[in-house]
Amino acid sequence: MPHKRLITITLAVLLPLGACLWFAWPVYQFFAYKGDAPMPAWGYVTIPAEGPSSSTLDDDTYRQAAARSLKEISRHRQAIQAPALSAAVAIQGKRVWAGAVGWADIKNKVAVTPQTRFRIGSVSKPLTITALAQLVADGTVELDAPITRYLPELPNRQWHNITARQLASHTAGLVEYKHTAEWAGLYRIMALQTHYEDVENSLAIFDDTPLAFEPGSDFQYTSYGTVLLSAVMQSAAGKPYQQLMQERVMTPLQMNATGADPGEHREPMARFYWKRGDRAKLWRQVDLSHRLAGGGFVSTPSDLVKLGSAWLDTGFIPTDVRERFWQPQRLGSGELNPQNYALGWRLHKGDDYMATNLNHGGVSRGAQCWLMVIPEYQMSIAISMNSKVDEFWEFGELAIFIARHFIDAAKETDPVNE
Repeated sequence: MPHKRLITITLAVLLPLGACLWFAWPVYQFFAYKGDAPMPAWGYVTIPAEGPSSSTLDDDTYRQAAARSLKEISRHRQAIQAPALSAAVAIQGKRVWAGAVGWADIKNKVAVTPQTRFRIGSVSKPLTITALAQLVADGTVELDAPITRYLPELPNRQWHNITARQLASHTAGLVEYKHTAEWAGLYRIMALQTHYEDVENSLAIFDDTPLAFEPGSDFQYTSYGTVLLSAVMQSAAGKPYQQLMQERVMTPLQMNATGADPGEHREPMARFYWKRGDRAKLWRQVDLSHRLAGGGFVSTPSDLVKLGSAWLDTGFIPTDVRERFWQPQRLGSGELNPQNYALGWRLHKGDDYMATNLNHGGVSRGAQCWLMVIPEYQMSIAISMNSKVDEFWEFGELAIFIARHFIDAAKETDPVNE
């Protein structure tokens, strides 16, 4: 009898404690990897100062620009102490160069190559928007129609008058990840262990959260808007979102390295790291399917420059559609939104530093990405790395350095661009 009582008492203590740990551990990890809590002291490796490099030149015209860019990547990797950096450049619809420096896997000494895939974070948004542009071009979706036309059974009544344009431009009033009013949903985006096969099911994470403002009246960058947009696109097209993306974007553009984050290490894919100085530790395994359309894809810079180049191809995206999508959106007051955000792209006006370009950055678990399209030179540039820096532009500026080398080469090739 005393033994049974001891077992009962032990279970009464251990079961609630275990439940608390089961809930608290992913929450702790969420804040630790955001930098708001101390990281565990174990599991670190030193990021080697020197690293292997590889380069693929597809057009001999740009040999010197490619050599300079590879040196630029190597220098930049050491400056920001990244495990690996990868880049690619396309001009007039064709990749002309790709290069990579560093380690896809530090511990196992696996070198990064141009074929290594990375998480692309919010560069998933222009990927999704490319499919939306296709649907708009063929009349399947009307940008300014209420989304109830395509998805009648909306779980939140406040969403009924939202339009696809507002979702694509972050003016619909949806909140950011951390502001969801769903306790279960908030836990899931911290734990990142729940898998969603259907994008419509992932709406449950935030479908009871009130809008932050009247749709169209203000701007708030959020991936939830793109997640809702993917459900609208899926319903309008009458096929699963992932199938839609494959048929409308990945297959025609031959983006064979691009797809949903598998949530585990699969070759050839980089390992992803949390970094502290010259030391790094692997990110825990996560499932990003709840944010697939807005931040859950993996790709390579070589695939992403195909995406950027597609926007310069009037046979793929008609000129009138491209102009509509590349126009920064105005708020209800008539003012431009504060980020000069168009539909799935940001517009940067040209200056002495850089030509006018359309771009989008991405931050994910242990990864950052940048995609830029420069219409004046029919150029597309993408860069990726398998860690993060505190100030995104410490990473993103690498694309500008590379662009300068290739723009200089393009000017020499075509004096009209002088």
